Amino acid sequence: MPKISVEIPQELLDDLDGHVGDDGKYVNRSDAIRASVRKNLDILDEIDERHGRLDSDE
Repeated sequence: MPKISVEIPQELLDDLDGHVGDDGKYVNRSDAIRASVRKNLDILDEIDERHGRLDSDE
């Protein structure tokens, strides 16, 4: 799996960390960020579909 580097404001990182770990929904930060990216892409696909911007093979 490729690794990337991103800059995240401390406020967002602090909020994210509240959802990570033994008491959180995610095992680690990477898991949380992957889930967030997937969710965001799903939302963008829904928006594109509503506006007729998705190809029929997607």
